[in-house]
Amino acid sequence: MAAFRPFDEKGAPIEEQAMSWKELVTEPYDKMAVDPHTRTRVILMNGIENNATLTKHAIARTDPNPEVREALAIIRRAESMQQQAINWLNPAQQSITETTLGYEQVAVDLTANLAQNEEDPYQKATLDFALLEDFDHLYRYALLYRQMEGGDAKEFVKDTVEIKEGRPTRVHHRHPSDEMRRSWDKNTASPKTKMNYFTIVSAEQQTELYYKSHGPMFPDELARGLYTEIADVEEQHVTQYESLGDGTMTPLEMNFLMEVNEAYNYWSCAQTESDPRFRQFWEAMMRNEIEHVQKAMELLQRFESKDPVKVLGGDRIDVPITLKESKDYVNKVLEEQRDFQPYDMEFMPEQRIPRNWPSFEYRDRLNGDWTPSEVVVSRSEGVKGQEQMALRAGPR
Repeated sequence: MAAFRPFDEKGAPIEEQAMSWKELVTEPYDKMAVDPHTRTRVILMNGIENNATLTKHAIARTDPNPEVREALAIIRRAESMQQQAINWLNPAQQSITETTLGYEQVAVDLTANLAQNEEDPYQKATLDFALLEDFDHLYRYALLYRQMEGGDAKEFVKDTVEIKEGRPTRVHHRHPSDEMRRSWDKNTASPKTKMNYFTIVSAEQQTELYYKSHGPMFPDELARGLYTEIADVEEQHVTQYESLGDGTMTPLEMNFLMEVNEAYNYWSCAQTESDPRFRQFWEAMMRNEIEHVQKAMELLQRFESKDPVKVLGGDRIDVPITLKESKDYVNKVLEEQRDFQPYDMEFMPEQRIPRNWPSFEYRDRLNGDWTPSEVVVSRSEGVKGQEQMALRAGPR
């Protein structure tokens, strides 16, 4: 498969990127007929675009240069429209819980793919660690889906991802200090490491935002509790992932790398998409983003005299991000690292961690006398027991 060469691609003129309301209201996919990995691409790219828009707002609030602010506003409006067009691909008939299953499938298959193609050993270890937590979240939400809607999560994802217990969610709750990670060096990190970093930060942030905005919509106390508990873990994941990045990146370096990452992700989607309509859509979005890369390069060169190739660390990214079945890899990591926790910025079995680890007390405080991720399991087991008793009793 060809490498992605952002400096050689031709983009669509920014003047032609504004979308009409009709173009923004895209035709949604059929939730039952869609390839599960088409759905996960939609969820991923929604998060990629949302993070880019929010980051540009943050940069504009701290940069006094009116020319930089205007340039960011022009690109940001185009990306905000792209994000809406992508998000509107989700069908109204897809429930919040079903969309959540899609979010967790993204987390599992994306993290597994990034980890398997990560050149930095420490960033790979961080991805492997969080993989088992998102894998468990999928399991807990699958139980909730059956209890609330009578749905079968395995059927919904068409058996493309395994659904079983990972590292139990009850032990994910850690003190913020224990979410700190070592950072890579922007001058030596590879383009792929940088792209993996921006991709996973965007995806995890979008997951956190979705759970926090949709969890309160449930009348059921357990559902509200489960979304609360897991949303807090997603906040931890965003914290740990963003701490991997080099904090000396300037705002314009970050803006440039984020634009390359958007284009790279759209290119990856187009390379691996099975649906022709969606492949055409990803290709069009990639052309838009190539233009944004060019604009970001201009800002970098004009105001910081930086060489974009040096900032990226090379002129290409060799491996696409591929959302695909990752059962074997997940099971391998599960077998080796199920009981791992972070201590002193390293990952190790929990039994090796000293008892004064801040997260022990922090975890106990959060779990208290009600842990939704455990209640959803016990309630599921209770329902199964009642069903088995009814079967044994036979028809009345």
